[in-house]
Amino acid sequence: MISVKNLNFSYTKEPFIEQVSFEVKAGEILGFLGPSGAGKSTLQKILTGLISSYSGSVQVNGTEVKRHDNRFYENIGVDFEFPSLYGNLTAKENLRFFASLYRKQGNIQELLSSVGLSSDGDKKVSDFSKGMKSRLNFIKALLHDPSILFLDEPTSGLDPSNARVLKNIILAQKSLGKTIILTTHNMYDATELCDRVAFIVDGKLKVLDTPHNLIMSKGATVLNYTYLLHGVETVNEVLLHKTSEDNVLINLIEKNQVLSIHSSEPSLNDIFVEITGRQLQ
Repeated sequence: MISVKNLNFSYTKEPFIEQVSFEVKAGEILGFLGPSGAGKSTLQKILTGLISSYSGSVQVNGTEVKRHDNRFYENIGVDFEFPSLYGNLTAKENLRFFASLYRKQGNIQELLSSVGLSSDGDKKVSDFSKGMKSRLNFIKALLHDPSILFLDEPTSGLDPSNARVLKNIILAQKSLGKTIILTTHNMYDATELCDRVAFIVDGKLKVLDTPHNLIMSKGATVLNYTYLLHGVETVNEVLLHKTSEDNVLINLIEKNQVLSIHSSEPSLNDIFVEITGRQLQ
């Protein structure tokens, strides 16, 4: 679905994106993770045809992006971080307008209902809250049932309930075989949603792997368990592959005396900092 080979791009004489190569299969969610200014948004603009002055090869749905025509946009949907909506139009009027740009058109009322905006369709977008605009902008990307979605911080600024709604829709789109590029600062979203994540720093692709592999590669092998010893809460730790040899733990489990137990794997954010030496924020 997406193939990038030896991609280079520069805004000035200095290189901004250097020797980036990766592929994304149909039905896969790939996350772009990196600090502000790392090149994530520029990479999305290249993939969506907004920037064509690159070198190397960037193919989306078999089309070299710098040579795309208008049919290219029939199969991609884009949700930029900052909503691109008309404030003087209602939500339905916005969706009708954008739907008219495509051959395929989805059910507007069903899309509004899917993000909790079914009763707000006739309100002007200028009266919407930031979160409502974000949800409306999100479903705008789904209007024409595209095969590839580019989502830039889709849950940013949303409360946990509405963020959950959007994440469920993203996973539902994946289950339909859609290919999704997700740009996010949210490590929890990336861990939950992405099949693979790409760490991008200073315009370079530092790491590309599954969240699970990255976490396990950094020593996710320790279990901590808590129990009472002479009335005092005590914490022990044991290597994951040695749990069957920990007689204290085995005895506590047999007597149902374990108060808590958890693994001490690093977070995706911890791994990002360790590998890149940079913070996401």
